[in-house]
Amino acid sequence: MSKLIRIGTRDSELALWQAKAVQQQLEHLGQKTVLVPVKSTGDMVLDKPIYELGITGVFTRILDVAMLNNEIDLAVHSLKDVPTLLPQGIVQAAVLKRGNVRDTLIFKHNEEFLSQKEAVIATGSLRRKAQWLNRYPTHTIVGLRGNVNTRLQKLEDSDWNGAIFAAAGIGRIDLRPEEAINLEWMVPAPAQGAIMMTAREDDEELLAICKDINHEETEICTTIERKFLNLLEGGCSAPIGALAFIKNEEVSFQGVLLSLDGSKKIEVTRKEKLGNHHNIAEFAANYILEKGGNRLMDDLKNSDKQTQVFSTKTLTEAQRQLFKNVKVDSTDFLKISLNRIPKPILKSKIDNVIITSQNAVEAITTIVPKEELQFKNIYCVGRRTKKLIESKIGKVTHSENSAKALADYLVEFIDGTEVTHFCSDTRLDELSKTLEENHIKVNEVEAYKTILDTETIDASVEGVMFYSPSSVESFLKSNSADEKVAYCIGETTAVEARKHFEEVRVARIPTVESVIELVNEHYNS
Repeated sequence: MSKLIRIGTRDSELALWQAKAVQQQLEHLGQKTVLVPVKSTGDMVLDKPIYELGITGVFTRILDVAMLNNEIDLAVHSLKDVPTLLPQGIVQAAVLKRGNVRDTLIFKHNEEFLSQKEAVIATGSLRRKAQWLNRYPTHTIVGLRGNVNTRLQKLEDSDWNGAIFAAAGIGRIDLRPEEAINLEWMVPAPAQGAIMMTAREDDEELLAICKDINHEETEICTTIERKFLNLLEGGCSAPIGALAFIKNEEVSFQGVLLSLDGSKKIEVTRKEKLGNHHNIAEFAANYILEKGGNRLMDDLKNSDKQTQVFSTKTLTEAQRQLFKNVKVDSTDFLKISLNRIPKPILKSKIDNVIITSQNAVEAITTIVPKEELQFKNIYCVGRRTKKLIESKIGKVTHSENSAKALADYLVEFIDGTEVTHFCSDTRLDELSKTLEENHIKVNEVEAYKTILDTETIDASVEGVMFYSPSSVESFLKSNSADEKVAYCIGETTAVEARKHFEEVRVARIPTVESVIELVNEHYNS
């Protein structure tokens, strides 16, 4: 391949290690490569919402978007983190030879507690929790999240007896303590220990190259495991383990489904000659379902666990389906009242118009049809606002993902020295201030009012999703920020949240889906 292969990766220590492993194999074949750590980026614009493309992976979505935007050629993932259904236009390119598939127990002091009735084990995985409680029902499981280094430090600082990690992860970055032991009895996550690459479906040259580094045995085994997961899961997150391996030209498979508390467990094993192995996943999934798995899956779907995260904006069903292993509730903490903008204002010729929300679009088009509007240049904030403007008003001259970015752009490139901003009564002062400081006159037209419509939520809720500074204000009218995480759609919202919340996280892209990704990362690391 004559061109440089851009290898996309998340920027964690483990992700970079895996990407470098792929890079080394490609360069051994004589290919030219470069690593592209993909972080926050404000210009990932797609024609469709991310969820319509099927991009649902907690740890893969940001790389999927970068690939679809042609910013990278190859993405490297831990295969166990990849959704069983890939986004449209993206395919599996190769898997490397699998590493250690097992889960590993790291002790705080020693392993004597394993024979005791009382003990505390840390894990953020439903699968590990359920299997541990099935074996040690009197033990207590506590949540554990964050990257490997963070989790090891939490274990060091705690009074827990131990914590469970993926053996491959801690081994690859040389953090495995000598006294750690592999849990041979615990069935691993489907595809655990495998490194996988994805590429664009139409990049035939790169796909052909990746075949040379693909490890066929690993591909066969992980394909069986992931198909088993796909057939069982049915859109519901559940404690599911699967492991396939090949020995003496024979494929052996072990699968398990458990209840959340580990009290119920359904297992299946199957062996087939290599070549006759293609029905293993279907056989195993059907066996599990027939032995009570259907009822168990229904119980999991209707689990009455407490709400962990609350959204201050009502979520659609499609958005709810993006959450992984998190109980979420939502309602609108803000109500919008459209103002009757005087017709003479809307019918007059305006050279430069700023629209920062979909509410303003609705306020404008409720009064005057698009044919009577005379806006020369329209500037806006947000992909969805842009789409609505071009549907109901006219072509957008330029859009940005934040008010600050739009203000900076206008300072450099505006045609003229005056703008009309259709805004709310809680306007984005940062935008107007920046423009006026640079001698651009801002005429503010109040298109709608934002009404705080607060609601008291259960004090046990661990995190809150915010989409504007006003939503933070509304939430705090009836609720406390104590010991809660604030998940914010953008930096402007985060500035307000930091005044009250100790832990504030900001979405990579200013969309509801990206805020959901923040939540998933927190609960599934």
